[in-house]
Amino acid sequence: MQKATNLRKIAFLGDYLPRKCGIATFTSDLRTAVAREIPQADCLVVPVNDIEGGYEYPAEVRFEIAEEELASYLRAADFLNITGVDMLCLEHEFGIFGGNAGSHVLALLRALQMPIVTTLHTVLSDPNPDQHRVMNELIQLSTRLVVMAEKGRTFLLEVYNTPPKKIDLIPHGIHDMPFADPNYFKEEFGVAGKHVLLTFGLLSPNKGIEYVLNALPGIISRFPDTVFVVVGQTHPNLLRTEGELYRLSLERLAKDLGIQKHVVFFKRFVEIDELKRFIGATDIYITPYLTETQITSGTLAYAYGAGNAVVSTPYWHAKELLSEDRGKLVPFRDAEAITEAVVGLLEDEPLRHSMRKKAYEKGRDMVWSRVAQKYIQSFNQAREDHSFVGRKTSPIKTLDEQPGQMPMMKLDHLYRMSDSTGIFQHASFTVPSFIEGYCTDDNARALLLTLMLQKSGSNTPRINELAATYTAFLNYAFDRKGRRFRNFMSFDRKWIEETGSEDCHGQALWALGFCVAQASNSSFQMLAAELFEQALPSVPEFTSPRAWAFTLIGIDHYLRRMGGDRRAHRIRETLTDKLMQRYADASGDHWQWFEDAVTYANAKLSHALILSGRSMNNTALTETGLTTLAWLMKTQTAETGSFRPIGSNGFFRKGHERALFDQQPIEAQASVSACIEAFNTTGEAFWAAEARRTFEWFLGRNDLALGLYDASTGGCRDGLHVDRVSQNQGAESTLAFLLALKEMEALQSTLVSFTEIPPRSPYERK
Repeated sequence: MQKATNLRKIAFLGDYLPRKCGIATFTSDLRTAVAREIPQADCLVVPVNDIEGGYEYPAEVRFEIAEEELASYLRAADFLNITGVDMLCLEHEFGIFGGNAGSHVLALLRALQMPIVTTLHTVLSDPNPDQHRVMNELIQLSTRLVVMAEKGRTFLLEVYNTPPKKIDLIPHGIHDMPFADPNYFKEEFGVAGKHVLLTFGLLSPNKGIEYVLNALPGIISRFPDTVFVVVGQTHPNLLRTEGELYRLSLERLAKDLGIQKHVVFFKRFVEIDELKRFIGATDIYITPYLTETQITSGTLAYAYGAGNAVVSTPYWHAKELLSEDRGKLVPFRDAEAITEAVVGLLEDEPLRHSMRKKAYEKGRDMVWSRVAQKYIQSFNQAREDHSFVGRKTSPIKTLDEQPGQMPMMKLDHLYRMSDSTGIFQHASFTVPSFIEGYCTDDNARALLLTLMLQKSGSNTPRINELAATYTAFLNYAFDRKGRRFRNFMSFDRKWIEETGSEDCHGQALWALGFCVAQASNSSFQMLAAELFEQALPSVPEFTSPRAWAFTLIGIDHYLRRMGGDRRAHRIRETLTDKLMQRYADASGDHWQWFEDAVTYANAKLSHALILSGRSMNNTALTETGLTTLAWLMKTQTAETGSFRPIGSNGFFRKGHERALFDQQPIEAQASVSACIEAFNTTGEAFWAAEARRTFEWFLGRNDLALGLYDASTGGCRDGLHVDRVSQNQGAESTLAFLLALKEMEALQSTLVSFTEIPPRSPYERK
């Protein structure tokens, strides 16, 4: 009997219909079922939007979250607290929340006052470090955890050391359907008198549909009246990147096999009532997934609970549901086994009927009304657990309890400064200057920015187009005979020099290494890897420490994907040795630097050693990087405490006074980036504060108390003079601000999402 509950307001957070995905369907069904069981409760929804403007949601949706906007999650937390929500039911899946490994949702959870019941739609057995870190925090912040299969409970206990009493096993809900003869529904779909095989869900290559197609000729030879029905649209993420290539390949395969008359594709997302009829018309449901790492399958649960005979590959959820002869398991990627299993079931009607009946009877515990009752039990227990533990949060926060406000990312000026060739170097005020043309330095920085935007979810057509343009510029800039990058190009696309500077070469390698590691487009990665491999061997002969530093940062990214490249490892060792020798030669008691002058992009030298030291587990490198960065940041601090970068009007030479002006945005960006790397390596809050202080230079915390960021354009002014701010907004300055903003967004996400910030490596500060 259902225990009484006094829940008045329950919020459900996750994807929601009409967004077309499995989580959206689950959240909608669960919310509806709970609302029916507790009619007195207000069951509201807070969905996550993956597109600008969101969806045409029903009335129960009360607040919307922008997937990649951290501030949106914090506003949602305020809404849930202030409106008196008694319980949050979170639907968690990697890939639907913003931030690194979906970490933005942790910031929301940490700010909540009410208990949290989290449904884990995926529990990874071998998570990467970021996923493991997010899961650990999610487990800690959730009052109770719901898994849908015993395997999920096992992973929580063994992989994440979750307290057993915190875990509830509740099956995936299904819609109640009568146990009916499939022939009753077949006429509606024009398949009366045929044997119907079905698979449904969002289409993607990991579904293994091609193996069923390859199995069909053998099935048809024995049962010529067989038809295979594939219901569902292509996964939206796949559509954005590859279009209908996978579906088209399946259609071609069907024609090549001569089975096109036996295959039907319903190329759309079907609502539940229509899906019920498809399931009702099915003789055998098939899930030929390619790997075992599927801990929950909603489509399998629907078909199984409706009393379909099921043939499936042995992924985790299928092995659990189909045990005790409630279905037929076949090996992965084995068309012949599918043929044999399907033919066997079609030949043996009593066996098929027995399998259907066992599945249907077992499925009665999975109908949504019973699942909702189990969730309500979990909610009640969560309230008891929560009231015992308590939370020290308040819906009203002082300034020191809130993350510092960040400007919104605005790309208008980036778009204005770019054409089909690349990004222009300079601007007259906010108008691109054609006179100076383009340079490789800026196009490399612009490629970095677009790749960062893509990584954070901003895969808009415009961003993807710009990434292609900047990549093409680097490809054209590289002289394959001389193995060097050219730098300056005139407006009429003519190179002004035969060979660019060493620093330009290093900048290009930095961007290319990042592209190899992070690009979402495989062709970009392949081209970047080709250029990187050809351009890297020139660097050990360079004499510029900044070229070494830029290259070291590029190598670090490159090796995250190409860790077995021995030459890249050797060159990294060579370049770090060179930087360390420069430091040994130039440094002294009051001069903790690599040269006798501090000039431009200075913090990149320290950054490269900190990063390389962490990756190479070399404490000497890391310590030297941190020591020099601490000295540099102290040198770049004004009497007022604000950031004061080394002025470009004379720089800072040993034994002389430092130049105060002109202050350049590239110095602020390099310092922000280096401080964030120092924070990531050591976990010391000091470095996060230094990054924030430095970033505020762009916003007016500087010698003149004037902002360099232009909120109306999204651009950045070119420098801070002794008496004014430059009114020109060139590429270097604008990219410096946008890159710094992107890195600060990631830092802020980390600071508000995680309870503790452990160092990213075994290195520990002495």
